[in-house]
Amino acid sequence: MSTSSGGRYHHGDLRAECLRAALDLLEESDEAALSLRAVARRAGVSPNAPYRHYPDKEALLAALATHGFHELRGILLDAGKAAPAGQEPVALAQAYVHYALDHPALFRLMFSRPCSPAHPEVRAAGDAAYAAISARVGTDAPQESHEPLLAGWWSLVHGLASLVLYGKLPRGGDIEEIDELVRGAVTAMCRP
Repeated sequence: MSTSSGGRYHHGDLRAECLRAALDLLEESDEAALSLRAVARRAGVSPNAPYRHYPDKEALLAALATHGFHELRGILLDAGKAAPAGQEPVALAQAYVHYALDHPALFRLMFSRPCSPAHPEVRAAGDAAYAAISARVGTDAPQESHEPLLAGWWSLVHGLASLVLYGKLPRGGDIEEIDELVRGAVTAMCRP
């Protein structure tokens, strides 16, 4: 809740509160329904308060995408550390698909927007997530094959995540079936 005192605005962490409100709104509806006014209402602040941190909707969307890439990176790092030796590509793929299913609207937003020079933080966060993949996938391949293998892995896994997210694969599957599909596809792709 916001309070005013002597013309000064006070809110614990307005930036974070607005981001949380925007994430909730995004997952409840979609990007088109997001507005700074809607975020202000959800956060319980004045209609102009979000503008202190997000000058326009584009800045808010960039902050959401950046948040998503940071979150995805953390999940990928955890999956890579927990995976049995040699199973990192499968574990990361399953974590990636789970993230898409757990945060469908955010996942769509993260990958549907071009990397704008006006918001370099989005590219930096995306690059950090990619680095988490690069450190665990294709590391035993010859140096000249690492980038093509990585691009193939990411294309496959992102395609699987999208197909699962849109209900195309697997037909009527539960999470165990999805994990098995991902395991089979990644294992087949990573065979020497």
